Amino acid sequence: MNKCTEFRLIRSFNQSASINMAIDKALVTAFETDSKPILRVYTWEKSFTVGISQDPVSYARRYLEYNNNYAKRMTGGGILFHGHDLSYSLVLPPKLLEGFNVKQTYEKICSFLLAFYQSLGLNAKYAKDVEEIVLSKSDFCQVGYEAYDIIVNGVKIGGNAQKWAKKIIFQHGSIPIYSVNEQKELGSSLEDMGINISYEEAIEKLIDAFEKTFEVELKDSNLNEKENEKFQKLVKDINDSKI
Repeated sequence: MNKCTEFRLIRSFNQSASINMAIDKALVTAFETDSKPILRVYTWEKSFTVGISQDPVSYARRYLEYNNNYAKRMTGGGILFHGHDLSYSLVLPPKLLEGFNVKQTYEKICSFLLAFYQSLGLNAKYAKDVEEIVLSKSDFCQVGYEAYDIIVNGVKIGGNAQKWAKKIIFQHGSIPIYSVNEQKELGSSLEDMGINISYEEAIEKLIDAFEKTFEVELKDSNLNEKENEKFQKLVKDINDSKI
């Protein structure tokens, strides 16, 4: 990543799927070429999100226990279940990754996740670097294997996706913290791997890994006026659609 000394850090906790995705969209649509890059860390209510080309209604009928708490992501991929995980979103100006192709940006950005897992004493690698892993697609994010998924002890943990536009490179991902049940589609968590850690502790370790990996300083921030206007408009549209 090309040099940038300061990022905005935005934290939000225990939001619905629609609110979390509205915040991401507001940050992306308000971003300008001279904006400071953003790292957002956040948690969820019990909910699920789907890739931009998926139909969430069909999953809502199948997973009634999620009480219609769902939203579409701006990125692709399959269904991802939330409420037991910590997520991050990155909004970057393309100049920070100038000269990098898509694969190279994944490898570069996700290096802070490797550092995070390693800080917990876990031997984390990219799926592409694990001989036993066969890369594959799935309707469930935690079941398929992409090249830069994180593998610990032969098991996938979390997942990441990107969106590119003229003014931004956007990446977000999920880190499962707590064990939920034995449903294969929910994937493995840190708790399943013997790591007992709270959301707060995980966030601090994630922030530390990010700052050390990219040699930057994260400054706590909230939505600015432009971002908040876009967010409020998105929330109004969501509420109007339910009437």
